[in-house]
Amino acid sequence: MIKGLILGSTFTSATIARQPIFDINLNTYAYELLYRGELRLIDTSLADELGDSATNQVLNNAFVDIGIENVVGKHIAFINMTRSLLIKGDPLPFMTEQVVLEILEDIVADHDVIAAVEKLVQQGYKIALDDFIFDESLRPLIKLADIIKIDILALSSEELEQHVSLLKQENVKLLAEKVETKQQYEQCKALGFDYFQGYFFSKPDLVEDDSPLPGSQLNTLKLIGVLQNPNADIDEIENLISLDVSLSYKLLKLLNSAAFSLPKEIESIKQGLVLLGLKAIKSWATLIALHSINSAPAELMSLTLIRAKMCSIIAPYFNAETDIGFTVGLFSTIEAMLQHPANTLLENLPLSSSVKQAVLTQQGDLGKMLKIVMLYEQGLWDNISTSFIDIEQLDAAYIDATKWAIDTHLST
Repeated sequence: MIKGLILGSTFTSATIARQPIFDINLNTYAYELLYRGELRLIDTSLADELGDSATNQVLNNAFVDIGIENVVGKHIAFINMTRSLLIKGDPLPFMTEQVVLEILEDIVADHDVIAAVEKLVQQGYKIALDDFIFDESLRPLIKLADIIKIDILALSSEELEQHVSLLKQENVKLLAEKVETKQQYEQCKALGFDYFQGYFFSKPDLVEDDSPLPGSQLNTLKLIGVLQNPNADIDEIENLISLDVSLSYKLLKLLNSAAFSLPKEIESIKQGLVLLGLKAIKSWATLIALHSINSAPAELMSLTLIRAKMCSIIAPYFNAETDIGFTVGLFSTIEAMLQHPANTLLENLPLSSSVKQAVLTQQGDLGKMLKIVMLYEQGLWDNISTSFIDIEQLDAAYIDATKWAIDTHLST
């Protein structure tokens, strides 16, 4: 038991990211929240004792100070639970319908843990067993669980089939973790999994370089080419957007959404150009054009929105203007969007060499910026090394970008 205050120890802001969980039709079902609390101690021998306090602080930062709706929108959040948090039984800072509580794989299913999970179930919480590998001692938890998560990389194909066959006899849903390719998704789908977690949706199965884009996608790319032309003036852009009824309607709808909170309603493209400027309207029209591609999963657009906005927020730290940062983030997913090699697509667009270099090779200041954002969004915080920006600034940028993406209504 720790009594009183411990001099020299402080909790920093919550570092948090999210990883999508899909249903069988690739609709976003939930997000697993990845989080880490930074605990700084003069006496490092106290780290183990304070570990759960740090976790609890992160939870409170994420769901009281930040607000869970600003992280996952209307979706469900999967939250990792430590043994101590389970046993203590302290009130949790979120509603039962907002979350699924994950019991981590290293938690021993003893009497105290089973009793704690039973209490949570009685309170109405849904339970998931994380990184599940079958053991007889886990049967009581299986009976209490709603979802069982299986790391598909931790088992052989035969073991995976055996686990699915065994667990299908129980009243649980199965979630495949670490699905990194479309082929793995299809295999798990055929085995009978209900949910899928991983970044496979952003890793395209590329067609041959000489295969032409479908007509609709080619037209979209041509439209984007004009929008990104640095020599295009206001009248040309206004005319281009106004002639496309669908683009014009969606742009006006977006400009009048909560994402902008403008003081008055925007009634025309020209009015939007005057209020927001040519660069902003070109970026938004480009975003909507990409979003119109039917083959792109909704979650890919959500990721693109967050990445583009986060890049724009931190761009000044990398000697770049905010609109350039937005462009880098926006085009960083074009390969997955159009299922063609990025170098082939970008060579036909009037983007600067520094933007193309950032997207294709993650080199230069803009490339460093993009790489940091991509590491952050995957929760790979320990791999981030830079003198340009610190983790607290990245935390704030990510939360702001996520909330902003939710407000645009394009990320659903």
